[in-house]
Amino acid sequence: MAGDQTGARKTRRPKQAGAYRVDQQIGFLLRQANQRHVALFAGLMGDKLTTTQWSALTKLQEIQPTSQNFLGRETAMDAATIKGVVDRLVARGYVATAPDPEDGRRLILSLTADGDAAIERNLDAARTVTDETLAPLTPEEREQLARLIRKIC
Repeated sequence: MAGDQTGARKTRRPKQAGAYRVDQQIGFLLRQANQRHVALFAGLMGDKLTTTQWSALTKLQEIQPTSQNFLGRETAMDAATIKGVVDRLVARGYVATAPDPEDGRRLILSLTADGDAAIERNLDAARTVTDETLAPLTPEEREQLARLIRKIC
Protein backbone atom coordinates (compact mmCIF):
# COMPACT_ATOMS: atom_id res chain seq x y z
CA MET A 1 0.00 0.00 0.00
CA ALA A 2 1.34 3.43 -0.87
CA GLY A 3 2.26 5.43 2.19
CA ASP A 4 2.05 2.41 4.49
CA GLN A 5 5.50 1.91 5.99
CA THR A 6 4.80 -1.51 7.47
CA GLY A 7 3.30 -3.03 4.37
CA ALA A 8 0.40 -4.32 6.42
CA ARG A 9 -3.14 -3.91 5.23
CA LYS A 10 -5.23 -1.55 7.24
CA THR A 11 -8.48 -3.12 8.25
CA ARG A 12 -11.20 -1.59 10.31
CA ARG A 13 -12.46 -3.66 13.15
CA PRO A 14 -16.08 -3.27 14.13
CA LYS A 15 -16.59 -1.37 17.37
CA GLN A 16 -17.12 -3.69 20.26
CA ALA A 17 -19.23 -2.93 23.28
CA GLY A 18 -16.84 -1.99 26.07
CA ALA A 19 -13.88 -1.61 23.69
CA TYR A 20 -10.80 0.04 25.14
CA ARG A 21 -10.58 3.68 24.14
CA VAL A 22 -7.39 5.42 25.26
CA ASP A 23 -9.05 8.83 25.16
CA GLN A 24 -11.55 7.63 27.75
CA GLN A 25 -8.90 6.47 30.24
CA ILE A 26 -8.10 8.45 33.39
CA GLY A 27 -4.37 8.61 32.65
CA PHE A 28 -5.03 10.13 29.24
CA LEU A 29 -7.47 12.66 30.68
CA LEU A 30 -5.12 13.60 33.53
CA ARG A 31 -2.28 14.05 31.05
CA GLN A 32 -4.44 16.34 28.89
CA ALA A 33 -5.44 18.39 31.93
CA ASN A 34 -1.80 18.60 33.02
CA GLN A 35 -0.69 19.69 29.55
CA ARG A 36 -3.26 22.48 29.61
CA HIS A 37 -2.14 23.53 33.09
CA VAL A 38 1.57 23.50 32.14
CA ALA A 39 0.87 25.56 29.02
CA LEU A 40 -0.98 28.16 31.10
CA PHE A 41 1.83 28.11 33.67
CA ALA A 42 4.52 28.63 31.02
CA GLY A 43 2.58 31.49 29.49
CA LEU A 44 1.84 33.35 32.71
CA MET A 45 4.73 32.74 35.12
CA GLY A 46 7.70 35.02 35.12
CA ASP A 47 11.36 34.36 35.86
CA LYS A 48 11.28 31.36 33.49
CA LEU A 49 10.28 29.15 36.40
CA THR A 50 9.11 25.61 35.71
CA THR A 51 6.28 23.95 37.60
CA THR A 52 8.79 21.85 39.57
CA GLN A 53 10.93 24.88 40.42
CA TRP A 54 7.85 26.78 41.58
CA SER A 55 6.76 23.84 43.73
CA ALA A 56 10.20 23.58 45.30
CA LEU A 57 10.46 27.33 45.95
CA THR A 58 7.06 27.73 47.53
CA LYS A 59 7.28 24.54 49.60
CA LEU A 60 10.77 25.52 50.75
CA GLN A 61 9.45 28.90 51.86
CA GLU A 62 6.86 27.05 53.94
CA ILE A 63 9.16 24.48 55.60
CA GLN A 64 12.67 25.99 55.58
CA PRO A 65 15.28 25.25 56.62
CA THR A 66 15.04 21.65 55.47
CA SER A 67 16.96 18.88 53.82
CA GLN A 68 16.90 18.34 50.09
CA ASN A 69 15.55 14.85 50.70
CA PHE A 70 12.60 16.11 52.77
CA LEU A 71 11.84 18.85 50.22
CA GLY A 72 11.72 16.17 47.53
CA ARG A 73 9.25 14.10 49.52
CA GLU A 74 7.09 17.15 50.26
CA THR A 75 6.95 18.08 46.56
CA ALA A 76 6.49 14.51 45.26
CA MET A 77 9.84 14.51 43.44
CA ASP A 78 12.27 11.62 43.40
CA ALA A 79 15.85 12.13 44.58
CA ALA A 80 17.29 12.74 41.10
CA THR A 81 14.57 15.22 40.14
CA ILE A 82 14.77 17.30 43.32
CA LYS A 83 18.57 17.38 43.06
CA GLY A 84 18.36 18.82 39.54
CA VAL A 85 15.69 21.32 40.55
CA VAL A 86 17.67 22.46 43.60
CA ASP A 87 20.90 22.70 41.59
CA ARG A 88 19.17 25.02 39.09
CA LEU A 89 17.62 27.13 41.86
CA VAL A 90 21.01 27.43 43.60
CA ALA A 91 22.63 28.46 40.30
CA ARG A 92 19.99 31.18 39.91
CA GLY A 93 20.65 32.44 43.42
CA TYR A 94 17.19 31.54 44.75
CA VAL A 95 18.28 28.82 47.17
CA ALA A 96 21.23 28.59 49.55
CA THR A 97 22.71 25.32 50.76
CA ALA A 98 24.69 24.53 53.87
CA PRO A 99 25.96 21.27 55.32
CA ASP A 100 23.80 19.79 58.06
CA PRO A 101 25.78 20.21 61.30
CA GLU A 102 24.47 16.82 62.47
CA ASP A 103 25.07 14.90 59.21
CA GLY A 104 27.73 16.12 56.79
CA ARG A 105 26.22 14.07 53.95
CA ARG A 106 23.02 16.06 54.07
CA LEU A 107 22.42 19.54 52.64
CA ILE A 108 20.17 22.01 54.39
CA LEU A 109 18.27 24.34 52.07
CA SER A 110 16.85 27.78 52.62
CA LEU A 111 15.59 30.55 50.40
CA THR A 112 17.71 33.56 49.64
CA ALA A 113 16.30 37.07 49.48
CA ASP A 114 16.22 36.64 45.68
CA GLY A 115 14.20 33.42 46.11
CA ASP A 116 11.69 35.16 48.35
CA ALA A 117 11.46 38.01 45.83
CA ALA A 118 10.86 35.56 42.94
CA ILE A 119 7.97 34.03 44.86
CA GLU A 120 6.50 37.43 45.64
CA ARG A 121 6.77 38.51 41.98
CA ASN A 122 4.97 35.42 40.77
CA LEU A 123 2.25 34.75 43.35
CA ASP A 124 -0.46 36.55 41.39
CA ALA A 125 0.49 34.67 38.22
CA ALA A 126 0.39 31.34 40.11
CA ARG A 127 -3.09 32.11 41.38
CA THR A 128 -4.17 33.06 37.86
CA VAL A 129 -2.81 29.78 36.49
CA THR A 130 -4.92 27.87 38.99
CA ASP A 131 -7.99 29.98 38.25
CA GLU A 132 -7.61 29.58 34.47
CA THR A 133 -6.93 25.85 34.75
CA LEU A 134 -10.16 25.44 36.69
CA ALA A 135 -12.17 28.09 34.81
CA PRO A 136 -14.57 25.62 33.17
CA LEU A 137 -15.67 24.33 36.60
CA THR A 138 -18.08 25.76 39.13
CA PRO A 139 -16.71 26.48 42.62
CA GLU A 140 -18.36 23.28 43.85
CA GLU A 141 -16.84 21.25 41.01
CA ARG A 142 -13.40 22.72 41.76
CA GLU A 143 -13.63 21.54 45.37
CA GLN A 144 -14.95 18.14 44.30
CA LEU A 145 -12.16 17.68 41.73
CA ALA A 146 -9.45 18.54 44.26
CA ARG A 147 -11.03 16.22 46.83
CA LEU A 148 -11.21 13.32 44.35
CA ILE A 149 -7.67 13.78 43.09
CA ARG A 150 -6.38 13.84 46.67
CA LYS A 151 -8.28 10.61 47.28
CA ILE A 152 -6.51 8.76 44.46
CA CYS A 153 -3.09 10.17 45.36
